[in-house]
Amino acid sequence: MKFRRQTNQEVSVNLTPLIDVVFLLLIFFMVSTTFTQKTELEIDLPEADGKEAEQPADHVEVEINAEGQYSVNDQRLDSSDRDALLERIRQVAGDDTSIPFVITADAKTSHELVVRAMDVAGTLGFSALSISTQRTPSNDNE
Repeated sequence: MKFRRQTNQEVSVNLTPLIDVVFLLLIFFMVSTTFTQKTELEIDLPEADGKEAEQPADHVEVEINAEGQYSVNDQRLDSSDRDALLERIRQVAGDDTSIPFVITADAKTSHELVVRAMDVAGTLGFSALSISTQRTPSNDNE
């Protein structure tokens, strides 16, 4: 009797089902996850170290209080919309856009209102734009 010798088969693991399961889990987590962006910063503005700059006689100063009311060169505006601010600055400065443009905003003022004032300055063509701050309390003793 002649026995046939068995050939050794290579043992291998089929990874295809494992890869399918991993991709299904990946898709499940991508679909079921909610992406929320929470950007919370504690900012105490405005304070800065530096020397106080002298203001020339001719300048445009836009002040914004915490409630969002504008005043241009110490004259309060009735509304805080962009067109009223644009018209008042145009009356004060005329065609001279080379004079300094200073924005003085309360620390609790909405960022939108400061950006609106900057946008109006850019629209009118002012190039010397600055934002005023207050000195930090540690520098008062110097």
